[in-house]
Amino acid sequence: MSVNSFGARSSIDVDGTQYEIFRLDAVEGSGKLPFSLKVLLENLLRTEDGANITADDISFLGNWDPTAEPDHEIQFTPARVVMQDFTGVPCVVDLATMREAVSALGGDPTKVNPLSPAEMVIDHSVIAEVFGISSAFEQNTDIEYQRNRERYQFLRWGQTAFDNFKVVPPGTGIVHQVNIEHLARVVFPRTVDGVLQAYPDTCVGTDSHTTMVNGLGVVGWGVGGIEAEAAMLGQPVSMLIPRVVGFKLSGKLNEGTTATDLVLTITEMLRRHKVVGKFVEFYGEGVTAVPLANRATIGNMSPEYGSTIAIFPIDDKTIDYMRLTGRDEHQLALVEAYAKAQGLWHDPAHEPVYSEYIELDLGSVVPSIAGPKRPQDRILLSEAKENFEANVPTYTSDPDKVVPVTLADGTSFELGNGAVTVASITSCTNTSNPSVMIGAALVAKKAVEKGLTRKPWVKTSLAPGSQVVTDYYDKAGLTQYLDAIGFNLVGYGCVTCIGNTGPLIPEISKAVNDEDLAVAAVLSGNRNFEGRISPDVKMNYLASPMLVIAYALAGTMAIDLLNDPIGTATDGSEVFLADIWPSQAEIEEVIGTSINSEMFAERYADVFRGDERWRSLPTPEGNTFSWDDDSTYVRKGPYFEGMPATPDPVTDISGARVLLKLGDSVTTDHISPAGNIKPDSPAGKYLSEHGIERRDFNSYGSRRGNHEVMIRGTFANIRLRNQIAPGTEGGFTRDFTQADGPVTTVFEASEAYAAEGTPLVVLAGKEYGSGSSRDWAAKGTALLGVRVVIAESYERIHRSNLIGMGVLPLQFPEGQSAASLGLTGEETFSVAGVTELNDGVTPKTMKVTAVAPDGTLTTFDAVVRIDTPGERGYYVNGGIMQYVLRNLAAA
Repeated sequence: MSVNSFGARSSIDVDGTQYEIFRLDAVEGSGKLPFSLKVLLENLLRTEDGANITADDISFLGNWDPTAEPDHEIQFTPARVVMQDFTGVPCVVDLATMREAVSALGGDPTKVNPLSPAEMVIDHSVIAEVFGISSAFEQNTDIEYQRNRERYQFLRWGQTAFDNFKVVPPGTGIVHQVNIEHLARVVFPRTVDGVLQAYPDTCVGTDSHTTMVNGLGVVGWGVGGIEAEAAMLGQPVSMLIPRVVGFKLSGKLNEGTTATDLVLTITEMLRRHKVVGKFVEFYGEGVTAVPLANRATIGNMSPEYGSTIAIFPIDDKTIDYMRLTGRDEHQLALVEAYAKAQGLWHDPAHEPVYSEYIELDLGSVVPSIAGPKRPQDRILLSEAKENFEANVPTYTSDPDKVVPVTLADGTSFELGNGAVTVASITSCTNTSNPSVMIGAALVAKKAVEKGLTRKPWVKTSLAPGSQVVTDYYDKAGLTQYLDAIGFNLVGYGCVTCIGNTGPLIPEISKAVNDEDLAVAAVLSGNRNFEGRISPDVKMNYLASPMLVIAYALAGTMAIDLLNDPIGTATDGSEVFLADIWPSQAEIEEVIGTSINSEMFAERYADVFRGDERWRSLPTPEGNTFSWDDDSTYVRKGPYFEGMPATPDPVTDISGARVLLKLGDSVTTDHISPAGNIKPDSPAGKYLSEHGIERRDFNSYGSRRGNHEVMIRGTFANIRLRNQIAPGTEGGFTRDFTQADGPVTTVFEASEAYAAEGTPLVVLAGKEYGSGSSRDWAAKGTALLGVRVVIAESYERIHRSNLIGMGVLPLQFPEGQSAASLGLTGEETFSVAGVTELNDGVTPKTMKVTAVAPDGTLTTFDAVVRIDTPGERGYYVNGGIMQYVLRNLAAA
């Protein structure tokens, strides 16, 4: 029961139904707050308990100073948790392990149960093994079930064993798309203590692109799996009240520009503006010109520019989208009535107070792509050819090399640098958007009518975010044209964007690797980091679905798509992009006649039931899971072994060695295991030793429920450069337990250090841990024996996740770095001041001493990046899971 210090408890009537609400206008100053902070304020009003959430917290937020640096901690309680299967499986593994651990500590195992609704969408496991044929979807789905049978049975057990936990089976869509089309309530109705309440829908998700739901006006963001577990178990998310960047939109997009062009422009602007850790909120007259699907596309890319959220307010377009996607009329009435009663309805003329301001005229947006390795590196389409030509020498020693290739069917051609070997319409970012998806199908139609098709070296794929996409393709008669140029359906899932690209055409892969060619991938995704898309592909570009098809037809990045012909028509004439590019009026006409709410209602009518494959899986039973010691997919986690009921005091660190010394912009894609498992890697050797054939290795993502595989793949990205092992690329380091520190794998070195009881350190540069919010980047770090990371700066989620796994994040003093301090990575490190955390205080700095092999001492005061009292509590308990577990056992 809320304390209700401000007398905020009230009610609204919606079509004869009474809902209890907590009125924001009960708090002085709330009217001037940005939309996003109003949602946080309501959260505090409703959950005020006088201890964790106090009247002072509420007053502080009501009197928010937009100019101040964040320094006030609040406890945010999300309405629900959303998960995808790569990150969600470890969550369920941990919950199952916690049930046993609670029992061992004398508690009730059934207390380990989601207290808030938790919904998982299985969307990360399908791999585009088969492409370009009509049976690709069925074959890929069969392969997916064969490989993931153990995982899926485990998830079916979780769905029955845990309350408040639902699973959307494979082949349904991408989690963020399913979230905006079906799971999101916008305003959440729930009975609490016998009273029907209404409050803003909020969520945290185990994928950083949870921010896609911001397009619907839902405050939500990505967290690590360990934070999500805590949220499911009733722990609030500890956070500092952020700075809010107001992003004013004006005008409208010009003909020929797409939502992708818009989002790449915004990504570049906000990355340059430096919005890491801040809220971004869109406002102004131009908001009404942005369709809901485009809003979702912009929200989706929030992790790429670094903000916590990127939110649009609730308005008529929100209601229209909810109606289109099949929500019932009472829910629509509730959303509108609640938003208007609480001052959450968008008023274009009202300008809230923001911490910072930025502005974009939508009419200034021009066609763009991004690459070749970061989503924020926008390239004007008009300059894409020259940009490629300027970059290619950094990827190959012979930029002009061309090699002859003959495919199995006898097709022969010459393959050169910049050849587009992957062209994929994939990922949540764009495959949620009817405008660009219909646009892509119309490009395909016009291309087929001209007699064009994909180049024979291009692996093409279509992986929509929702089954509704193929429904409206079929209704519009467009599927046949996509099929005709090789963009057959391969699955409903993330696929290429997360590295589930599958193998390239065999002859292409051989030529690329034998001849060191720098070939390219073009995808409609949100991530193009090095090594992510395919181990064979060095250069990766993000583009709209329409341009993905154009590049598949052209077959090369060494082309000016705006001026050069992309192919030859059946009649021998040159075909240019303008000849096959649909007008916005054509796109809107197809949308208007091909998409309706009945499609969504039918697809989501029984969404948790699944198809016959899913329903026929045998389901284990019981409150605790029966672990299979021979399983290579799902294994009991090691986090609670020997854990005492009360934590041992944390200690200073001494005698530590450097496991890795890294440069700037090392992402969680460099740290976290992802993609294919190589046979000669530590993880590959582990699977082989356990009798797994190479063809059944599957991906790291599919084996996230097995810590033994994941530890061996941590810091093993093929593009990682560890500066203490110069001349190497990938998961290599030096083992200083041996004379002269020979080069070995990161995993094998960690094993040697563990045998000697040596703690480990990671040294890093700026923006350490940017990218996806994958918990395994932190879990793997901790399980390798890393006790402390010292970086120049951190990405928000990864820094938090390190603490959640008991790893101490320190920061070099302003203006200093490992290089400026002369650190080589061969030193022995100690950290003094850690013990102060036992006294309930967090020191601002800790003294770091590095002793070089020749005895030279280097000392500096590292900034402690434990930012809140809640984080200190997690750290001294050895991690967030241990903290929650001890509280559950004591309850």
